[in-house]
Amino acid sequence: MTAPLSASAPPAAAPRQIRWLLRLHRPALCAWTVLVVGLAAALLWLWGPLTDASAAAWHRFDTDPACQGPAPCDYDQAAILRYKDVYQYTTLAVVAVPFLVAAWSGAALTSREMETGTARLAWTQGITPVRWLAARLAVPAVLVTAGTGPLVWLHHLAWSAGRGRIDSAEDWYDLTTFYAGGPLTVALALAGLVTGALLGLVLGRSLLTLCGSVLTVAALWTAVHLTLPHLWPAVTATSGRRAYPEHSGIETGEGVITPDGAHVPVSSCVSDAGQACQALNDRRHATGFYVDYHPYAHYLPLHLAGTALLLALTAAAAVAAFRLVHRRTTGRRPARARAIGPKAAV
Repeated sequence: MTAPLSASAPPAAAPRQIRWLLRLHRPALCAWTVLVVGLAAALLWLWGPLTDASAAAWHRFDTDPACQGPAPCDYDQAAILRYKDVYQYTTLAVVAVPFLVAAWSGAALTSREMETGTARLAWTQGITPVRWLAARLAVPAVLVTAGTGPLVWLHHLAWSAGRGRIDSAEDWYDLTTFYAGGPLTVALALAGLVTGALLGLVLGRSLLTLCGSVLTVAALWTAVHLTLPHLWPAVTATSGRRAYPEHSGIETGEGVITPDGAHVPVSSCVSDAGQACQALNDRRHATGFYVDYHPYAHYLPLHLAGTALLLALTAAAAVAAFRLVHRRTTGRRPARARAIGPKAAV
């Protein structure tokens, strides 16, 4: 006789279920290990020898008088290009991690077992649906966090090592650089994992769930990117009519300053670049210009605010997945018992 779906799993079932889960997804685990170790090695190479060689080449180029003229000078251009290539490839690889996690989660974590029917078979072997789903979320979440966290930390170290030393280094607010070096990428990877599992339970088709989970991560990334500048108060830089406000960071707004000191947002002629703009700003009675932006000091607060938002959405998706599994397996059984009545049940 098979155990009911709501029966509690024995204590020894949890370690056995984890071992079975790791064995079932052994190819994905091996690929994940190779990816993390390879990227970590490349980032360590970038952080140390590549940054030092590129910085030395730029220092030679900036300080050698022979390099300031049209004649060729002796500096290690290959080191500069090598640093740039490795930095671009590793940055794109780190940014792509959430999409890879979402693709695997959507294609294999829950959808394949729902599609083949092995999930319901497992539920009749002393493993409750809630424990089944908890193992498929908790174990990959630990592995994803343990792999993605060090990668973004190493990327930030590699970028920081070249800051101020390499003329061609990316700014901190560059799109891929910003996301590859902070905890937002870890949160995006966890969101991809959970949404992939949820879509697998809803759709039950591997290929369809794969596409849907990747698109969901892309939508989440876009939404967070558009919302992020407004999650933390910006600072304001101002100037008179003769100049434009000096600033460096993520811009959130700009406009003109009126005689009473009010800041009026405008989308055109935020400087006296030409006679037409000068005439327009005269009609606006502008006395100066302003820019609202986030400086480098807001790098970590922006990441933490965006991470908190993404983790909240991820927790909501996890709750939805557990409620869906519970409703599908146990929610209808009491209603059926009440419908047939006590005499029919006997």
